[in-house]
Amino acid sequence: MKLNYKRTFLVGLAFLSISAFWQLYDNLVPLILTGTFGMGETLRGAIMAADNVLALFLLPLFGGISDRTNTRLGRRTPYIITGTAIAVTFMLFLPVFEQKNNLLLFLVGLGVVLLAMGSYRSPAVALMPDLTPKPLRSKANAVINLMGALGGVYTLIMVKVLIPKEDRPDYLPVFASVAILMVVAVLLLVLTVRERKLSVEVAAMDKESEPAPAEEKHADQPRRKLPPDVRRSLVFLLASVFAWFMAYNAVTTAFSSYAVEVWKLEGGDFADCLMVATVAAVISYIPVGFIAGRIGRKKTILTGIVLMGAAYVAGFLFTTYHPLANVVFAMVGIGWAFINVNSYPMVVEMSSHGDVGHYTGLYYTFSMSAQILTPVLSGFFLEHFSYTTLFPYAAIFMAIAFCTMLMVKHGDVKPMRKKDLLESFDAGDE
Repeated sequence: MKLNYKRTFLVGLAFLSISAFWQLYDNLVPLILTGTFGMGETLRGAIMAADNVLALFLLPLFGGISDRTNTRLGRRTPYIITGTAIAVTFMLFLPVFEQKNNLLLFLVGLGVVLLAMGSYRSPAVALMPDLTPKPLRSKANAVINLMGALGGVYTLIMVKVLIPKEDRPDYLPVFASVAILMVVAVLLLVLTVRERKLSVEVAAMDKESEPAPAEEKHADQPRRKLPPDVRRSLVFLLASVFAWFMAYNAVTTAFSSYAVEVWKLEGGDFADCLMVATVAAVISYIPVGFIAGRIGRKKTILTGIVLMGAAYVAGFLFTTYHPLANVVFAMVGIGWAFINVNSYPMVVEMSSHGDVGHYTGLYYTFSMSAQILTPVLSGFFLEHFSYTTLFPYAAIFMAIAFCTMLMVKHGDVKPMRKKDLLESFDAGDE
């Protein structure tokens, strides 16, 4: 069984589009809220958490609804098209409202954008397991995350190039460049991937590969009841997801402001460190998929947690910007690749083909719950104590994630024996 790399890259265009937007959102919206509208870190964190409050309800809702959708375009594609169209339209108004210093219109426009993004994120992410046989999902997820990282790099380059070093820069060119990428990516996806036909083929492959009659009996039943030991692993895995997002999102949300306040960087210079982290992740995503096939998903994730925890401890030592900080952010990127490639497949490995959207929704419920809490909690520490609390805060939650991940016993992958080394790199069509 071989992964169809060409198709997987095309499926990843949806995640590329999503990641490009969230990179823009995480880095520029905090600067706008603080720099233009004069908000404190705690209130800013509450507003930054609002998207995750919406997502907490929207992701499982639309994940489940898309499971039951049946159109000529498939189950997920209609939501991807509609959500992208609405998000792109309204996001272009945000820098206009910012220039007019109109907080009310800015927040209303931002709310519409976040509703649109939340409506299609679960369907977009569920598209990968829908179109990928179970044994190949870690490798496919590596490709998907590679595409997401490329979207993030694109945004960071636009931030670096298009934001001048001014007290009140015009953000419209950056927003427009990301909007164009989102539209082009989704158009290519719709024109090249026939979701409905491919999902039927993959469902048949998964049914044929079920190892035991007992499992076959449950394969077509949505929302099957998990055995107690599997349920326990799922709970600890979701707790781990919550903990590492508490760490990671705190840093990604606050770093642009941290770089200005602590390191005294100007304009889009803060994007350099983030670009290093993202490029390191891009380089790592494909090898990590193969590493997981060799040593298993759990050990790969634990390695990533250690890397990120060590990086956050090291980041605390830099009181001013130094080029060695790029090494620290490279560790963050590599560690995040180790975690991100394997965590979602571990969750959906416990699902059947009929309820992938439901388990996708569970994954994002826990990750978004963390992202609701952590901007407010970390923002409180930044505002009332010191910006230097950011990296220790993240390191503590990575330590918690390591402990809970040790308790996970299911959702791992057994290495698939290769006929030769070249087969691991075979990207031929199926």
